[in-house]
Amino acid sequence: MTKVILISQTPLPFSKIGSWTTLYKNYLQKEHQIDFIVCEPPEMQFENVKYSLVANDLIFKIRRKIKKNKYLGYFEALDKILRANEKYIIQIVDNFGIVKPLAAFLVSKGLRSNCCLQFFYHGFPPFYENYNGRWFFESIDEMVLLTNDSYLAHKNYYTILPTRFSVLHNGIDTKKFFPLSLKEKQVTKQTKNTNDKTVFVWCSQDRPKKGLGILLEAWKRVYETRQDIVLWVIGCDPKTPQGGVVYLGRIPNDELPAYFQSSDCYLFPTLCHEGFGMSLIEALHCGNYCIASAIGGVPEVLQYGKLGKLIENPHFVAAWENAILDFLENPASPPMVSSDLYSSESWSAGMNSIITNAKAFISDL
Repeated sequence: MTKVILISQTPLPFSKIGSWTTLYKNYLQKEHQIDFIVCEPPEMQFENVKYSLVANDLIFKIRRKIKKNKYLGYFEALDKILRANEKYIIQIVDNFGIVKPLAAFLVSKGLRSNCCLQFFYHGFPPFYENYNGRWFFESIDEMVLLTNDSYLAHKNYYTILPTRFSVLHNGIDTKKFFPLSLKEKQVTKQTKNTNDKTVFVWCSQDRPKKGLGILLEAWKRVYETRQDIVLWVIGCDPKTPQGGVVYLGRIPNDELPAYFQSSDCYLFPTLCHEGFGMSLIEALHCGNYCIASAIGGVPEVLQYGKLGKLIENPHFVAAWENAILDFLENPASPPMVSSDLYSSESWSAGMNSIITNAKAFISDL
């Protein structure tokens, strides 16, 4: 019987916020198809999956340094699981560096033909240059991406692309992220002293590629003529005080719904090729109208404008100024979104389907 092994460079479960670690947490707490997790010791372990732990004590670190193999602990932990007469699906998440040494390790054990390597990529654009990346795609058996547009970006970039592809959209807990009724929303806005204002929200890490700088410049222009608005900035430390801008700092994921449910419009001014955008779909499910950069996987997530407004020139301050003013002057109702769309349940079902298809694939080898 084919076994499924997840190799994680992060101890699972992971106590901090992380998109893919949260998805696996939701998946592993229910009925799932993962048999083993290979990772460093976590603070606690999932009860319904087996572990093969990666050593990280001082003696092992010295051994790893002497052997000049940063993945030595993973391969030793993996070696405790693998059996010559069994077949395996090995899942890797975003760890490009481990692929070549892992393939070499499996070949050295005479087990490469027994294994299906699935690589889950949570970015959007191709990672390797055209010809330099051929070895990578020849080393894996399947690449799992977040959007079909990412697949098209890969297909159109690489001259030769020798592996199978699948798409698995991210998912969120729609039992936590859901819209309130108009009456309930008004009550929550009153508790936050915003009942007479249109509330915009930005939520991300404070890095230039997330576009906060451009957004704040656009906001300054808008606020000169409209003081009936407020911008909540979540996820970064306060900057220079600015009219109508409230810095809320880092908010635990479990507390985010209350803020998204109290706001009216979510701004997603990313300046990079986002793989998907978890906060975008969290705000969408909480009843926000979304205005987002038309970059990377974002257009597909918003169904090319059906679920929100896409900014075709997100590097232009005026584009955000005009979009905010347009929303204020012509308020758009948030779209009706099915609770199944981009849900953790749909992600789990998609993961099960990908594993089932991989088991059929490897059984034919």
